[in-house]
Amino acid sequence: MTQIDTRGLRDGATTDCYWLRDALGGVPAAECPPLEGHVDADVCIVGGGFTGLWTAIQIHDQAPSTSVVLLEADICGGAASGRNGGFAMSWWSKFDKLVEVCGTEEAIRLADLARSSISAIQAFCAAEGIDAQFRAGGWVWAASNSAQMGAWEKTVQTVGAAVADSPFELLDAQEARRRTGSDAVLGGAFEDGPASLHPARLARGLRAAALARGIRIHEHTRMTSFTRTSPATVRTGNGSVRADKLVLATHCGLAQVRELRRAVFVVSSDVLATVPIAGELAALGVDDGVSISDSRLLPIYYRSTVDGRLVFGKTSGILAFGGHLTARQTGPVSQRRRRELTSSLHRLYPGLAGAAIDSVWTGGVDRSANGLPYFGRLSAARNVLFGGGYSGNGVAPSYLGGRVLAALALELPDEWAAVSDSLRPNPVLPPEPIRFVGGRLVHTGIVRKERLEDAGRRPDPLSRFAATLVPATFVPVN
Repeated sequence: MTQIDTRGLRDGATTDCYWLRDALGGVPAAECPPLEGHVDADVCIVGGGFTGLWTAIQIHDQAPSTSVVLLEADICGGAASGRNGGFAMSWWSKFDKLVEVCGTEEAIRLADLARSSISAIQAFCAAEGIDAQFRAGGWVWAASNSAQMGAWEKTVQTVGAAVADSPFELLDAQEARRRTGSDAVLGGAFEDGPASLHPARLARGLRAAALARGIRIHEHTRMTSFTRTSPATVRTGNGSVRADKLVLATHCGLAQVRELRRAVFVVSSDVLATVPIAGELAALGVDDGVSISDSRLLPIYYRSTVDGRLVFGKTSGILAFGGHLTARQTGPVSQRRRRELTSSLHRLYPGLAGAAIDSVWTGGVDRSANGLPYFGRLSAARNVLFGGGYSGNGVAPSYLGGRVLAALALELPDEWAAVSDSLRPNPVLPPEPIRFVGGRLVHTGIVRKERLEDAGRRPDPLSRFAATLVPATFVPVN
């Protein structure tokens, strides 16, 4: 029996997050009461975020007679799926790593599938009447200090050599500043295809779509353990589910599963939303929903919203011991981290120093060892499936993940199921407590390195060495 600790999650923690407050405010929702008693199902899905909801919907749409029960510890979309930056991105920025893992031909196929997931989400929202505020503005991969310049070049060259129609366009300093509205940006690359959207509205829309299909959802229902038997049994505080197939879509909770704990670690990312400042954003030229990230190892990312706010985030990189979420990864955000976040915002946009902040929140990020997600079956229980490790890029790839997990659950030998053969867990991380202690030291070095680079100074050798020990985000690490 495997036990999963989700006590770090905060039930109903929505008022600190602009996305969730907006998605839930004044909108009546169908009741999804906690599980009471025992139920049987063909498939039990644990996790009511993007991956779990897409999996449930895909299973129903491909095999409508399959009974599906979905369990969620909080509310659907209440964790990472409703609290991220709202970037719907492809995998072209990770093409080098894809090639390393599965070869050029398969890397192209996976990158194409990830990119097509963006348009699939848009089409689904249109068909289901989900107002996710989808805007296909593309993505700017930027440099916000001189040390970051050229971080994209190897990836852009590799993609250009592999495909005839590269999605990337190199930007000189003038064009990069025009597209980002920041004089602190020194250059970059633009990828056509990514979009920005309202993540909590998408999550709640998927919840409604799943309920309309007759999928049984129980919110405020924490899984306490599951068995590695066939059928599997999931136990909760007041009930249990017995199912032929069990899908673990628990995001950071996968770090507590023994086969996966050395393939993923959990860190935090902090986000703020300003009050509406549509005039200021229009003057800067960033009111079109373009997604922007810089090229540090603890990335800064930002975009505008439909109602004229700037959503601005920064990976704080605070580790969770053994994947157990605490208040440091779920909030509230400390005053020190708030100051660091607003300082980064004002460095890039000094003209917004007077803009009021509406809300600040944080959330866990499931970082895999190689920066790529993974899908598959537990080796000791082939009827127990898993998918996660999106490493901060899960809004669009989770659609792909749902297709993969649905194909595995239904035992469909299609192109989606084949993804799990290419994207497998990479269990190379050190065990606890070595990982936590070493990770804290590495984090300290990276923070110091990036602070010195922002000041135009060369980091010390120890800080530079620390940067080589962390898995890459968008920036290749050699």
